[in-house]
Amino acid sequence: MANISLYEPFNSRMNRFLSNFVNHPGIFDGHDDLTANTFKLDVSEDDKNYFIRADLPGAKKEDIRVSVDGNQITISAETSSQKEEKNGRNVIHCERYEGKVFRSFTLDANVDEAKSIAKFTDGVLELTLPKQTELASSKQIKVQ
Repeated sequence: MANISLYEPFNSRMNRFLSNFVNHPGIFDGHDDLTANTFKLDVSEDDKNYFIRADLPGAKKEDIRVSVDGNQITISAETSSQKEEKNGRNVIHCERYEGKVFRSFTLDANVDEAKSIAKFTDGVLELTLPKQTELASSKQIKVQ
């Protein structure tokens, strides 16, 4: 027996694309879950230091915050873009993200904040985070 299927000329990739655009408009304005609060990050290490490179395009040096709490590292930045009218034209679609981006992660060893170095050049943040040589003060519990 022959299989019968209904031919729908508008059931195409473009139709699915337009359907996604109508049903999920945020996916095209840079505010989706995949890109809204994240940025690309590389972490490497040697015996004495951790090295971190973070891509923060559009951020200004004054708007970047790096916090170190033992082995917990948090990097955040504010980015903004101007949606303005130029030559009588209105901006209809803009893919540049505007808002706060952040990443927080844990390293294997504690970091010596006093000796840490941060440089920001051409949209790339480079951190050199020395590993703490002395162990953090720990409290032993006597087993009874």
